[in-house]
Amino acid sequence: MRAGYAFDGDSSCIADARHHATAFLETARTEYRLTVSDRAKDLTALVVSELVTNVLKYAPGPVLMELRATAETVDVVVWDSDPTLPTSRAPDPGRIGQHGMEIVKAVTEELFIEQEPVGKRITARLALTDTPSPV
Repeated sequence: MRAGYAFDGDSSCIADARHHATAFLETARTEYRLTVSDRAKDLTALVVSELVTNVLKYAPGPVLMELRATAETVDVVVWDSDPTLPTSRAPDPGRIGQHGMEIVKAVTEELFIEQEPVGKRITARLALTDTPSPV
């Protein structure tokens, strides 16, 4: 299952992106009968918020988001026009703000950051259930 969305890059696109992610997971649950925990829904909305907020702060222009679900995971893929790769800062509980990538790394199973011919693509993979699959 997959869906793609394009946003113009104004401040309302953060809420729009979260709404689309929530609706996507609800469709995965109801129409595709995938198990989607409340935690997965909450973490997916958080990751979408953090990634789209970073685009608005650091990259001019549009935002593209793709959501892909398998039986076990959901991928949140965000593309923007700035080729500069994001970096996580060292943990600092006294720092106000700029914790987005730290948060995304902490809640995802995998994180891929790729430079594209134009811009970059960030893929954050989250488990759909609270119990990891046996290996």
